[in-house]
Amino acid sequence: MTVRTRVVLGAVTDQPLDLAAHEAAVADRRAGAVVSFQGVVRDHDHGRAVTRLEYEGHPSAEAVLREVAAEIATDPAVHAVAVSHRIGPLEIGDVALVAAVSTAHRAAAFAACARLVDEVKARLPIWKRQVFDDGTEEWVNCP
Repeated sequence: MTVRTRVVLGAVTDQPLDLAAHEAAVADRRAGAVVSFQGVVRDHDHGRAVTRLEYEGHPSAEAVLREVAAEIATDPAVHAVAVSHRIGPLEIGDVALVAAVSTAHRAAAFAACARLVDEVKARLPIWKRQVFDDGTEEWVNCP
């Protein structure tokens, strides 16, 4: 059996994210599992009502995102990885992060997707400004 090169996609964009496109990007004939994740803007944080968010990214953000995706793709169980993060103003219900991973079996796909999302959240130089319903705001993950 010929093994295809792993597909590794990573993008930081101000455009809406498409979960189906990420799932299609990781499609692989060897894959028995595709696990995906959407990080959706919620209407609250730590008991406070959130009205909107804005994400700002460092110029290196896309390179870091691709680096994280490439690291996850080195796992021999992983066939393909796709991940994108949105920047700019987002409303409640908008998708801020999309990730998809394909593997032969579901346990490996769930584990790899969880590692992917956790590493992106830990390492990506993207900062979130939350605006609360009382007009105050807060920056999150900002150095």
